[in-house]
Formats: sequence, C-alpha cells, structure tokens
Amino acid sequence: MSVTPAELTSTRRKPRSLIERRTTPPQRGRVPMNIVLALLVLYFLIPFWWLIVNSSKSSAGLFGGGSSLWFADDINYLQNLVDLFTYSGGIYARWLANSALYAIVGGVGATVLAVLAGYGFAKYQFAGRRFSFAILLGAVMVPTTTLVIPTFVLFAQVGWTNTIWAVIFPTLLNPFGVYLMNVYARDAVPDELLDAARVDGAGEFRSFLVVALPLLRPAMVTVLLLSVVASWNNYFLPLVMLSDNRLFPVTVGIGLWQSTASTYGAAGGQSLWSIIILGSLVSVIPLIIAFLTLQKYWRGGLAIGSLK
Repeated sequence: MSVTPAELTSTRRKPRSLIERRTTPPQRGRVPMNIVLALLVLYFLIPFWWLIVNSSKSSAGLFGGGSSLWFADDINYLQNLVDLFTYSGGIYARWLANSALYAIVGGVGATVLAVLAGYGFAKYQFAGRRFSFAILLGAVMVPTTTLVIPTFVLFAQVGWTNTIWAVIFPTLLNPFGVYLMNVYARDAVPDELLDAARVDGAGEFRSFLVVALPLLRPAMVTVLLLSVVASWNNYFLPLVMLSDNRLFPVTVGIGLWQSTASTYGAAGGQSLWSIIILGSLVSVIPLIIAFLTLQKYWRGGLAIGSLK
C-alpha cells in the first residue's frame, strides 16, 4: 500500500497543529480580568478627570447646575491660575515651596536611614538583632496619626513646635521602608560579592558603596517615592505642629481655604471654590512628574534582576 506525498504531508502537520493548539493560552479567561482592570482604571481616573474639568470653571460655572464631568461654555484656566497664585499675596506659591521642602528633605532623609538600617539588618549579625527587628515590625503596624499628639508634646518641651523641623524630623523615620530594604537587600546583594570585596581589600563602607548600593537601586527608588508621597500628602502632623500659615504645606493650606469657603458660602465675597479645585489639581502634578521620571529606574532594576 503506497502513501501519496499529500497524505504524508497532512499526517506530519497534524501533531504540529495540536502542539500549537495546546501551547496557545486561552483568551476567554482574560476577558473578566480585563473588565475588572478597566473598572479600576475608571474608578481612579474619574476623580482626576473631575479635577481637570471643574478647575476650568468659574464660580458661576461650578454652581450653575451644569454637568460636573464636562466643561462649561467658558474655560477659565488662565484666570483661575492668576487668581490662585495672587490670592492673599501669593501664599499658595509659598505653600508649594514648603511642601517641596518637607517632601524632599524628609523623603531623602528617610530613604538614607532606611537603606542603612535595612542593609544592616540584612547583612550583619549583632546582639539584639531579632528583638530590634521585631520592634521595627511592630512599629509598621502602628498608625502614624496615633503618634502625632505624643510627638507634639515632646517637641513642645524642646521648643520645636511651629518650626519646619517639627514636620521634617518625624518623617525621617520610616519603619516600612526599613523593612522593605531589609527584605530586598537579603536577596539582591549576595554574600559572596561582599566576601570577594573584603578579600580584595575593600572596607565595609566601600563595599557598601561600590557593591551593594548599585544593586539596591530599585528598592531605594521605591522607598524614596513612598516617602516623598507620604511627606507631600501629610496633613494631620503639620496641622497640629504649625500655627503660622506661612509654614503650612499645600495640603493644610487648601484645607484652610476650604473651611473658609464653607463658612462664607459660594456667594459671600470672592468665591474660593474655583481656586481650591485648581490648587488641588496643581498640587498633584509634582507627584505625577516624580512617578513618570523615576519609573525607568524600576524597569532598569527589574531587567538587571532578570539577567542574573
């Protein structure tokens, strides 16, 4: 019995099609996940879209009964910006500068302390290491708002209230950042590399700077962003510590305007609601820029880890 070339070719192609059919991932299971992700994207983008739309409206457009999710007939971005940065002698620009100072100094300081402490917990053995790390884990569970009043009492005794240090110093302690750096340094920095550096004559400080620090870059950027965002969005601590409005961050300043606008209403004198909404939008822009600028270091760290 002879087999034709066409039949031989068809029998050879069947196993290949079966293999391709088996290795092709099912597409139906992705549809519910894509729907959930789309709903989450809408959930997080709608408030931001609301800010963009309503920051372009005047007080008449805000309270005129139109749609709150679409623009009014007149778009007043430029006039609202002028009102925002000229109201009360341009105090909003000072609040932005204060927030930048608190976020940068507090975020960088918290990152440096977290890197040093996390690396020390991960790579060194010392007396009381487990007990100290257990206290650190316990500190992660404590809400930061519960520590504001004791911190205020402590700073009042040393005369630090109503100063920038009353806002900066508490933000330097980041237990979660220390924990994150400890977990990352334990796996990202092999002990063999440190031993090789010590054999070559490098001291502990040089080994940390030359060998360990480049490998810790993705975790460092993560801790830096978390610390900067937490310092920028900090509200309760500066509200308790500061009484001079010239030292307020932008969060407390906008809260002050909101309470004033709620007290006098939308029609009482110059309405603050337009500049409050625009000020909230402007205060978010630096955080967006920080995330878009530093995300390449995350991608670089992931790529380095995949090649090891």
